[in-house]
Amino acid sequence: MFLSLPNEFHVPIRFINKDILEFNEVFLNFRQAPIGVSLPLQQEERWIKDLEAMKQRAKEIGVSLDVRLARDANDQKAQVDELITKGSIGVLIIAAINPLAFEDLVDKAHKSNIKVIAYDRLIKNSDLDLYITFNNERVGELQGRYLIEKVPKGNYIILSGDPEDNNAKLVKEGAMAFINPLVTLRDIKIVADKAVDNWDPKIAYGFVKEALIANKNAVNAVLAPNDDIAGGAIDALKEQGLAGKVAVTGQDADFQAIRRIIEGTQSMTVFKDTRELGKVAIESAKKLALGEAIDSTDTINNGKTDVQSIFISPTLVTKDNLVQILINSGYLKKEDVYGKNNIK
Repeated sequence: MFLSLPNEFHVPIRFINKDILEFNEVFLNFRQAPIGVSLPLQQEERWIKDLEAMKQRAKEIGVSLDVRLARDANDQKAQVDELITKGSIGVLIIAAINPLAFEDLVDKAHKSNIKVIAYDRLIKNSDLDLYITFNNERVGELQGRYLIEKVPKGNYIILSGDPEDNNAKLVKEGAMAFINPLVTLRDIKIVADKAVDNWDPKIAYGFVKEALIANKNAVNAVLAPNDDIAGGAIDALKEQGLAGKVAVTGQDADFQAIRRIIEGTQSMTVFKDTRELGKVAIESAKKLALGEAIDSTDTINNGKTDVQSIFISPTLVTKDNLVQILINSGYLKKEDVYGKNNIK
């Protein structure tokens, strides 16, 4: 059987967008509008890696970035305000130095049709479009479980991050879920407890130094929420001849922390692969710009609303697995960690 077709025929087509011109305009605007990125100044190694990951993924998927690096909260607010007022961006990614400082600016961004993503630090009391972070409670759980397994009895110094940072709260809650039961049993005694303003290692150093003197060096473990604070605590321990004798936790797997783990002065860290975090942030920003759905059912309340969230899992790192987790994955180079003359 043969089927005869006319030289010309017409097929009705239905576009998802009622007006294809509207779709073209949205797509064209996205291609032209860079993604705004506001990060803390690159004083911590981790923020350098975040930005590198963002730039790499942006290049891969064909988007441009307009990046600002802030010295402090006031500087960051001014930079974010300038990005919004400039009017050239479609999505704004903010790693807030002060999570309480951006409520008005999120509203201002929305009035300019700019979507806002909170990056690794939850912006409070605002109608955020998305929050991307690591599972910070899980970070604390890894720290707390490690300490009670290594030091099930003894005197603990408890350090937590900035009191205004929701991540600090979650990390401490995760750790204390393991530590508190042993406090109740009186196996563990908390001899000092402090939230460290601005995650400042100098403040941590001073506090740990005073705590050691007050307790005549009778300290067995230090819960440090990140590697910077761990470094400050370890400096205080060194002055008393206790470095390597007291278990110290950390977070971020920064270069100096890995060197301390190899030396034996820091016990562990928690690796949060910022390459993945930066990658997901850029991919999500592109989706928001194009009006596409974000594939996540997780939420977190920021004091005003339940914010759609993406949580990425962290990994425990010790001397035993750091080669596998950090070097074999390409996160760090073996010669940088051990030195060219001491490659293991």
